[in-house]
Amino acid sequence: MSKPGSGGIASKQNEDIERRERVKQLTHQIADLSKDPYFMRNNIGIYECRLCLTLHNNEGNYLAHTQGKRHRSNLARRAHKGRERDHSMSSSSYIHSNRPKPRKTPKIGNPGYKVTKRIDSATGQKSLIFEINYPEVGENIQPRHRFMSVFEQRVDALPKNPADRKFQYLLFAAEPYETVCFKIP
Repeated sequence: MSKPGSGGIASKQNEDIERRERVKQLTHQIADLSKDPYFMRNNIGIYECRLCLTLHNNEGNYLAHTQGKRHRSNLARRAHKGRERDHSMSSSSYIHSNRPKPRKTPKIGNPGYKVTKRIDSATGQKSLIFEINYPEVGENIQPRHRFMSVFEQRVDALPKNPADRKFQYLLFAAEPYETVCFKIP
Protein backbone atom coordinates (compact mmCIF):
# COMPACT_ATOMS: atom_id res chain seq x y z
CA MET A 1 0.00 0.00 0.00
CA SER A 2 1.27 3.45 -0.84
CA LYS A 3 1.22 6.57 1.31
CA PRO A 4 -1.80 8.84 1.03
CA GLY A 5 -1.33 11.55 -1.63
CA SER A 6 1.50 9.77 -3.42
CA GLY A 7 -0.69 8.93 -6.42
CA GLY A 8 -0.78 5.18 -6.01
CA ILE A 9 1.44 2.41 -7.26
CA ALA A 10 2.81 2.95 -10.75
CA SER A 11 1.67 0.34 -13.24
CA LYS A 12 4.05 -1.49 -15.56
CA GLN A 13 2.87 0.67 -18.45
CA ASN A 14 3.57 3.90 -16.56
CA GLU A 15 7.04 2.65 -15.59
CA ASP A 16 7.82 1.86 -19.25
CA ILE A 17 6.69 5.31 -20.35
CA GLU A 18 8.84 6.98 -17.69
CA ARG A 19 11.83 4.82 -18.61
CA ARG A 20 11.47 5.73 -22.30
CA GLU A 21 11.31 9.42 -21.44
CA ARG A 22 14.46 9.17 -19.30
CA VAL A 23 16.31 7.35 -22.10
CA LYS A 24 15.14 9.96 -24.62
CA GLN A 25 16.41 12.81 -22.43
CA LEU A 26 19.75 11.07 -21.96
CA THR A 27 20.18 10.51 -25.69
CA HIS A 28 19.49 14.18 -26.38
CA GLN A 29 22.13 15.13 -23.81
CA ILE A 30 24.74 12.67 -25.10
CA ALA A 31 24.35 12.92 -28.89
CA ASP A 32 22.68 15.46 -31.13
CA LEU A 33 20.89 13.30 -33.69
CA SER A 34 19.87 16.32 -35.78
CA LYS A 35 23.51 16.59 -36.92
CA ASP A 36 23.79 12.89 -37.84
CA PRO A 37 23.61 12.66 -41.67
CA TYR A 38 22.44 9.03 -41.62
CA PHE A 39 19.64 9.46 -39.06
CA MET A 40 16.13 9.80 -40.46
CA ARG A 41 12.62 9.45 -39.09
CA ASN A 42 10.24 8.09 -41.71
CA ASN A 43 6.55 8.81 -42.23
CA ILE A 44 5.35 6.11 -39.81
CA GLY A 45 7.55 7.20 -36.93
CA ILE A 46 10.25 4.57 -37.22
CA TYR A 47 13.90 5.66 -37.23
CA GLU A 48 16.15 4.66 -40.13
CA CYS A 49 19.88 4.50 -40.67
CA ARG A 50 20.41 5.67 -44.26
CA LEU A 51 23.90 4.22 -44.35
CA CYS A 52 23.00 0.68 -43.32
CA LEU A 53 19.33 0.72 -44.39
CA THR A 54 18.21 -0.54 -40.99
CA LEU A 55 15.01 0.31 -39.08
CA HIS A 56 14.91 1.19 -35.37
CA ASN A 57 11.94 1.62 -33.05
CA ASN A 58 13.46 4.38 -30.91
CA GLU A 59 16.43 6.73 -30.71
CA GLY A 60 18.19 4.61 -28.11
CA ASN A 61 18.09 1.61 -30.40
CA TYR A 62 19.54 3.76 -33.21
CA LEU A 63 22.35 5.01 -30.96
CA ALA A 64 23.16 1.43 -29.98
CA HIS A 65 23.26 0.56 -33.69
CA THR A 66 25.76 3.36 -34.39
CA GLN A 67 28.18 1.74 -31.94
CA GLY A 68 27.79 -1.66 -33.59
CA LYS A 69 30.03 -3.53 -35.99
CA ARG A 70 27.77 -3.21 -39.04
CA HIS A 71 27.50 0.57 -38.85
CA ARG A 72 31.20 1.06 -38.21
CA SER A 73 32.18 -1.20 -41.14
CA ASN A 74 29.79 0.68 -43.44
CA LEU A 75 31.31 3.99 -42.30
CA ALA A 76 34.78 2.65 -43.08
CA ARG A 77 33.63 1.44 -46.51
CA ARG A 78 32.07 4.85 -47.28
CA ALA A 79 35.24 6.67 -46.21
CA HIS A 80 37.38 4.36 -48.39
CA LYS A 81 35.17 5.00 -51.44
CA GLY A 82 35.36 8.74 -50.79
CA ARG A 83 39.15 8.64 -50.69
CA GLU A 84 39.28 6.66 -53.95
CA ARG A 85 36.88 9.09 -55.65
CA ASP A 86 38.87 12.11 -54.44
CA HIS A 87 42.10 10.53 -55.66
CA SER A 88 40.69 9.74 -59.12
CA MET A 89 39.01 13.15 -59.46
CA SER A 90 42.22 15.00 -58.52
CA SER A 91 43.72 14.54 -61.96
CA SER A 92 42.40 17.28 -64.24
CA SER A 93 42.62 15.08 -67.35
CA TYR A 94 39.97 12.75 -65.85
CA ILE A 95 37.55 15.61 -65.27
CA HIS A 96 37.88 17.14 -68.72
CA SER A 97 38.16 13.98 -70.84
CA ASN A 98 35.04 12.09 -69.65
CA ARG A 99 32.54 14.93 -69.66
CA PRO A 100 30.79 15.48 -73.02
CA LYS A 101 30.63 19.07 -74.19
CA PRO A 102 27.11 20.47 -74.62
CA ARG A 103 26.34 21.61 -78.15
CA LYS A 104 25.57 25.27 -78.61
CA THR A 105 23.92 25.15 -82.05
CA PRO A 106 20.95 27.51 -82.43
CA LYS A 107 17.67 25.89 -83.50
CA ILE A 108 16.33 27.03 -86.90
CA GLY A 109 12.73 25.81 -86.58
CA ASN A 110 10.66 22.71 -87.27
CA PRO A 111 11.50 20.41 -90.18
CA GLY A 112 8.99 19.63 -92.90
CA TYR A 113 7.13 16.37 -92.42
CA LYS A 114 4.47 14.19 -94.00
CA VAL A 115 2.50 11.42 -92.29
CA THR A 116 0.80 8.76 -94.42
CA LYS A 117 -1.68 6.16 -93.18
CA ARG A 118 -1.72 2.80 -94.94
CA ILE A 119 -3.68 -0.42 -94.62
CA ASP A 120 -2.16 -3.63 -95.93
CA SER A 121 -4.64 -5.18 -98.35
CA ALA A 122 -3.57 -8.76 -97.57
CA THR A 123 -3.53 -8.64 -93.76
CA GLY A 124 -5.60 -5.54 -93.03
CA GLN A 125 -2.86 -4.25 -90.74
CA LYS A 126 -2.71 -0.47 -90.25
CA SER A 127 0.59 1.39 -90.54
CA LEU A 128 1.95 4.92 -90.46
CA ILE A 129 4.76 6.26 -92.64
CA PHE A 130 6.65 9.30 -91.37
CA GLU A 131 8.65 11.34 -93.89
CA ILE A 132 10.73 14.07 -92.25
CA ASN A 133 12.59 16.59 -94.43
CA TYR A 134 15.88 17.88 -93.00
CA PRO A 135 17.41 19.95 -95.85
CA GLU A 136 20.01 21.83 -93.75
CA VAL A 137 21.41 18.95 -91.70
CA GLY A 138 25.17 18.52 -91.91
CA GLU A 139 26.75 15.54 -93.64
CA ASN A 140 27.98 13.87 -90.43
CA ILE A 141 24.73 14.26 -88.48
CA GLN A 142 22.43 11.25 -88.38
CA PRO A 143 18.76 12.00 -87.56
CA ARG A 144 17.59 10.13 -84.45
CA HIS A 145 14.27 8.71 -83.36
CA ARG A 146 12.88 7.53 -80.03
CA PHE A 147 9.64 6.00 -78.78
CA MET A 148 8.41 7.52 -75.54
CA SER A 149 5.65 6.29 -73.25
CA VAL A 150 2.87 8.52 -72.02
CA PHE A 151 4.44 8.51 -68.55
CA GLU A 152 7.83 9.85 -69.70
CA GLN A 153 6.65 12.90 -71.59
CA ARG A 154 5.77 16.20 -69.90
CA VAL A 155 4.42 18.38 -72.72
CA ASP A 156 1.01 16.75 -73.15
CA ALA A 157 0.48 16.07 -69.43
CA LEU A 158 -2.05 18.39 -67.87
CA PRO A 159 -2.95 18.39 -64.16
CA LYS A 160 -6.62 17.55 -64.79
CA ASN A 161 -5.97 14.96 -67.52
CA PRO A 162 -4.64 11.62 -66.36
CA ALA A 163 -2.10 9.84 -68.54
CA ASP A 164 -3.84 7.91 -71.32
CA ARG A 165 -2.12 4.56 -71.77
CA LYS A 166 -3.56 4.17 -75.27
CA PHE A 167 -0.96 6.52 -76.73
CA GLN A 168 2.77 6.46 -77.36
CA TYR A 169 4.98 9.23 -78.65
CA LEU A 170 7.46 9.02 -81.53
CA LEU A 171 10.18 11.69 -81.51
CA PHE A 172 12.51 12.66 -84.35
CA ALA A 173 15.54 14.92 -83.83
CA ALA A 174 18.40 16.24 -85.94
CA GLU A 175 20.44 19.35 -85.34
CA PRO A 176 19.92 22.26 -86.04
CA TYR A 177 16.14 21.60 -86.16
CA GLU A 178 13.69 21.42 -83.26
CA THR A 179 12.59 17.97 -82.09
CA VAL A 180 9.33 16.80 -83.69
CA CYS A 181 6.93 14.56 -81.76
CA PHE A 182 3.96 12.52 -82.99
CA LYS A 183 1.25 11.14 -80.71
CA ILE A 184 0.43 7.61 -81.87
CA PRO A 185 -2.64 5.63 -80.74
